Amino acid sequence: MHTPVTIIGAGLGGLVLARVLHVHGIPAVIYEAEPSPTARPQGGMLDIHDHSGQLALRAAALTDAFRGIVLEGRQAIRLLDRNGTVLFDKPDDGTGKSPEVQRGELRQLLLDSLPAGTVRWGHKATGIRAVGEGRHEVTFADGTTVATSLLVGADGAWSRARPLLSGATPAYVGRSVVETCLYDADTRHPATAKAVGGGTLMAFDPDEHGKWFVSHREKDGVLRAYISLTKPQDWFAAVDFTDVATAAARIAQEYAGWAPELTALITGIETAPVLRPLHTLPPGHRWDRVPGVTLLGDAAHLTPPNGEGANLAMQDGAELGIALAAHPDSVETALATYEKALFPRSTAAATAAEVTHNPTPQDLINFFTQEARAE
Repeated sequence: MHTPVTIIGAGLGGLVLARVLHVHGIPAVIYEAEPSPTARPQGGMLDIHDHSGQLALRAAALTDAFRGIVLEGRQAIRLLDRNGTVLFDKPDDGTGKSPEVQRGELRQLLLDSLPAGTVRWGHKATGIRAVGEGRHEVTFADGTTVATSLLVGADGAWSRARPLLSGATPAYVGRSVVETCLYDADTRHPATAKAVGGGTLMAFDPDEHGKWFVSHREKDGVLRAYISLTKPQDWFAAVDFTDVATAAARIAQEYAGWAPELTALITGIETAPVLRPLHTLPPGHRWDRVPGVTLLGDAAHLTPPNGEGANLAMQDGAELGIALAAHPDSVETALATYEKALFPRSTAAATAAEVTHNPTPQDLINFFTQEARAE
């Protein structure tokens, strides 16, 4: 394979693909819409699973570097009810199989592992068209174009590459999360820091299914939370998320009566909350083989977050890279091999996400109890 693989999107999946290709001596170029690696916050914690994300990092020859950014103690899990009563508490005893890292640090690790110039920043794809014989032309917002004989859409939920393969579009699941942050929480919000504990907190209203949130302990006393609200998109459109105090007050109204150490994750914020509407592709999303193009990550199998998305995207990237390295003289054989494994894997993940994206407290107690026994 002599021409560079063209990847749209410098998320974790696209970066893992480029790294695995680099390990095998195959050139790749990533086109990314963001102007720089630090153009926006990269989100919070990720638990990297031994059966998917960690295997991808091994294929990328980055296991040791990954271990260097793991935050110890963060695999602790705590479930509380709305009154702050502990329903389940599992400390991190060091035997867990899904170590936690900060997404931004993992992304930077991958970026640092690539040859200089691999990522072309500030290249927002605005259109992609087939030009015959398995080749495609990508047009960018600045009017420039690039032609490629192998295109990989790693460009997320609203992928520009997906329409080349499929007419599926993401559908709103009826729920959104609002991301918040508390800083220097151990000093400024000690009751909340104590409630969250050393790793992940999940807080629920046992009497009102669908009202819950998750909080993670990051570095330097940062507590990041994801507040779940089952509301239509019009409801969120009426909230001014640039007005910190007003937005926090409106979201907190939905959690009236909860313990103050929990609602402080909403009312104690000083930076604007971030609205994250949740969308999904149809479970079992797949496509017929189209020469010269494929998808990975959310572009291929978008689901509501359930702890699997980043891991699956990295696994996709690694397996695609391995397939291309194994079939250097036949891109189509490589893509067919990759997709043959991708479709059942992503279908299983989508089915699991349907079951777990809006869990009850007992669902999670059962899940974590079974997981603890397995370990």
